[in-house]
Amino acid sequence: MTGADILRRDSVGKAVRDLQQRLAAAGYVPVDDDAGIYGSGTEVAVRAFQDARGIRVDGVCGPETWAAIVESGFALGDRLLYERSPNLRGDDVAEMQRRLNALGFDAGREDGILGHQSAAALREFQRNSGLSVDGILGPETLRALGRVGSLTEGSVAAVREREELRHPRRLQDHRVYVAVGPEFQTLGDVVGRSLSGVGAQTITDLSGEDDSTIAARANQYRADLFIGLRAGDRPGCHCHYFASGDFRSEAGFRVADAIQTELETVLGVTHGEGPYGRTFAILRETRMAAVICEPVGEHDVEAMGALVTAVADVGAAIVRGIRRGIDDPPADATSG
Repeated sequence: MTGADILRRDSVGKAVRDLQQRLAAAGYVPVDDDAGIYGSGTEVAVRAFQDARGIRVDGVCGPETWAAIVESGFALGDRLLYERSPNLRGDDVAEMQRRLNALGFDAGREDGILGHQSAAALREFQRNSGLSVDGILGPETLRALGRVGSLTEGSVAAVREREELRHPRRLQDHRVYVAVGPEFQTLGDVVGRSLSGVGAQTITDLSGEDDSTIAARANQYRADLFIGLRAGDRPGCHCHYFASGDFRSEAGFRVADAIQTELETVLGVTHGEGPYGRTFAILRETRMAAVICEPVGEHDVEAMGALVTAVADVGAAIVRGIRRGIDDPPADATSG
């Protein structure tokens, strides 16, 4: 399968057989489907895999789902890990980042993408361990990681984010990138104007392009905060931030939680679950705090109609949430 292919119910062929084999290897066995036939069993397995990986749950194997399935097949030690372009991606990279962060070597977000920060942390670990400093996680460095084990609790990257929250920059000092799905252009205009009105440098992206392209643009813009507005893969109002394994983006969580609270008040809904930690490509690949806001579910005509009627109030609620998430200090900011 190539990144451009999409496999869905009733697809047939070698690509489907490959998908089924990879799903089974990851622990999601397509039940009752013949090899090479994308039936109900394969769709159920894909949905279960998507939900477990924190990506969009639609039962369709598109580029993001396929990439996640491929990455799930890499265990630490299966291959050499090093910085290159394009970046290596996989569960093995995420495990390396987790171990380095636990040891106090700041590998950044545990996103499974081996970029410059992760490579620098790997070299620093090698230097401190008396190894050859080549920035390559090979057998010798892997053995050293295994010998040292986890000497600290938690992630140094998460600790760094929490410390940064203790010394916040005001929203008016932020560069905010707002990406808007085609059905939310009016809402995007309201949010963009409101953010500009409080002094934030704001750019609104109405292109509707794929997540990776938009993430690259936000990174190039050097945004401090990313906000995405789009329909959700499930009914109701949901906000999402980046989280993977035991790691979560602390800044992303704070903004997502504040927006979720404000939106539930305006829309008159209460889920009681708070925002969701997900690994959407847009959350994973942006280099800043990022939130995906899904005020309504996809194909929910009634909810969309209510949103259109109250678009000014909904936009104001989103901006209030952003301001609270950015400007209000954490509850423990004065502790310790």
